[in-house]
Amino acid sequence: MKRRQFIRTTGIGTTFAMMGLPTMAASMGEENNTWYDRPMRWAQLTLVENDPGQFDPDFWLSYFKKVHADAACLSAGGIVAYYPTDVPLHHRSNWLEDSDPFGYLVKGCRKMDMSIMARTDPHAARQDVMDAHPDWIAVTANGEKRRHWANPDLWVTCALGPYNFEFMSQIHREIMERYAPDGIFSNRWAGHGICYCEHCTRNFKAFSGMELPRSSNHFDPSWLKWNEWNTLRLKELWVLWDGIIRKQKSTSRFIPNGFPDKVITGKLSDIVFTDHQARSGAIPPWSNGKVAKELRASIGMKPLGGIFSVGVEEQYRWKDSVQSEAEIRVWVAEGTANGMRPWFTKFSGVLYDRRWLDTVDKIYQDLYRNERYLRNTAPIARVGMVFSEQEPVYGLKPWQQKSGDHASGMYHALVENRVPFEMVNASLLDEEHLKPFKLLVLPNIYSLSDVQCNQIKSFVEGGGSIVVTFETSLYDEEGKPRADFGLKDLLGVSYSGQVEGPLQNSYLRLKGNPVTHEFHPVLRELEDAFRIINTTYQVKVVPQTEFPEPVTLISTYPDLPMEDVYPREPETHTRELYLREVGKGRVAYFPGDIDRAFWQIMSQDHSKLIRNTVLWALNEQPIVEVKGPGIIDVTVWRQKDSMTVHLVNFTNPMMLKGPFRELIPVDAKVSIQIPEGIKVKGVKLLISNQKLNFEILEGKITVSVPRITDHEIVALDLA
Repeated sequence: MKRRQFIRTTGIGTTFAMMGLPTMAASMGEENNTWYDRPMRWAQLTLVENDPGQFDPDFWLSYFKKVHADAACLSAGGIVAYYPTDVPLHHRSNWLEDSDPFGYLVKGCRKMDMSIMARTDPHAARQDVMDAHPDWIAVTANGEKRRHWANPDLWVTCALGPYNFEFMSQIHREIMERYAPDGIFSNRWAGHGICYCEHCTRNFKAFSGMELPRSSNHFDPSWLKWNEWNTLRLKELWVLWDGIIRKQKSTSRFIPNGFPDKVITGKLSDIVFTDHQARSGAIPPWSNGKVAKELRASIGMKPLGGIFSVGVEEQYRWKDSVQSEAEIRVWVAEGTANGMRPWFTKFSGVLYDRRWLDTVDKIYQDLYRNERYLRNTAPIARVGMVFSEQEPVYGLKPWQQKSGDHASGMYHALVENRVPFEMVNASLLDEEHLKPFKLLVLPNIYSLSDVQCNQIKSFVEGGGSIVVTFETSLYDEEGKPRADFGLKDLLGVSYSGQVEGPLQNSYLRLKGNPVTHEFHPVLRELEDAFRIINTTYQVKVVPQTEFPEPVTLISTYPDLPMEDVYPREPETHTRELYLREVGKGRVAYFPGDIDRAFWQIMSQDHSKLIRNTVLWALNEQPIVEVKGPGIIDVTVWRQKDSMTVHLVNFTNPMMLKGPFRELIPVDAKVSIQIPEGIKVKGVKLLISNQKLNFEILEGKITVSVPRITDHEIVALDLA
């Protein structure tokens, strides 16, 4: 039997294309007609080499139409060309023959008025490339050409040399000339560690005067300099490719899949995508929202696409398998709630497992129906959690290990306690970026420059508040230790030169006021505890002013033999939480690693103490309060004519070790503070498609949400 150009393997064919569904532009209206801002639901088809002639492109075009996908990312070239390329050494698929699957898909997507990005991947090459241009291949530290770790028939290319700057530039130019896509998206374009090829060796020496680093010691000055050079070189490549693309089509853009610096990404990009496709190991489901928040903190409200895989993303890379429906739904819900526009990616044009199709269809249909409520103009959270991508290597001391647990613990505590919050990039602490916030949370942001410290001081002097933990500001921007906190004047304490720990069998003493016997607000729901678990490490400090004593130290004492398990010093005046008011702002400082300790042992008492301290420091009525059972992540947005509260339901035994097997619905009562001068004309639940009766009491609307399965959105229509 003679092989046809495309062999259908699904049995569905083009039936969906016959349905005549209206385009998004016709049914929803366009607020921004740029190719990168208009799309709200992306589709990606990542072809494998033997797809040409084996897969059914009409099925995929029909599926795109059915789910209201309004943009597509389609495999074009790089490792494999899926079009009849004329660039020498650009490997055509061995199954391509005289076909053009990329061009066919582009033509079909254009008929549906979809935005189109061509996908390239330059990270590997075949033997003929190695034979013709051995200098294009990455070199290991011991001088060997680098074989591909997953496919030994391939060679890993150098990202910073002629392969990308010259060869891939030809490919990008050819794609633009022939197909004029709206953009080119490059996967794995940025290299895989340090390359020791002749080009990198020579170029780095010219830049720094140094040899390339030969060890993984990140304290090595040459490694720090390489990190700087690598970022600048990738930026140079980005600008080069973007220029080539724009020369062919002025509105087109180069879109990199990842870049070392989020702030630079924001300056260079009109649209950004996150390649955090799914969970693996013990990644929590809120990590998808965290990635979104960190990028938005750096790029502003530019369009942000959230790539999610319908396949499994575990260590052993089962790319043709499929995730559970519950796992996909919660992951996408969390991304959507935090401002991402979903982008599903399917590896291989051949459909081996159909179960995900209906799942993505259901998600996209709900989002299509409610699109106008998802075109967010700004988040409304008043709490900002600071993160830093510029922090130098922390150190090798015991208390400096697992430093990422500080952020994880604080993030989880805020989610668990339903506090709406955003992330704040430590590189952007100027007045304009901090204007939306009343409170900044700094979970062991140990490295801060004098400029950053002064910006935080100005924030507090202007009426803002801060919650600070552990070694925050004890190091400058180069990682050099300070003699005292950079934020000493705000914290009201001085560093004594010592970090104590690990604190075996130590506790926090919780005290009421000795005169009034009333408890401080930071001890709400802990009044009967008397004492709770201490942190594992703590910075020794000396108070420079008067502080209350709601939380003090019970020092370490033996935990064996059992007869000796009693405190040798029942009471101390060593404070473990320093609280003070500075002008109209409030300052709370935990000298202990309470955020990291919470992440590692998940003590409910730590969660409550963090929550109470955050609310005390915030010192204003929360925008949203959510009551009811379960773990619910809460985000709040403003749109042109509406305000939305996203509720993502994490309530599940598989929350911290996926995948979710099932979705366990919860109910909630949601109280929303109405901004001054705003008139509400209607309230509805978008996912369940219900209109709600409402009344406003004391500036609040309170509604009952009877069922949150994975995601519900409370929408307030504004007059």
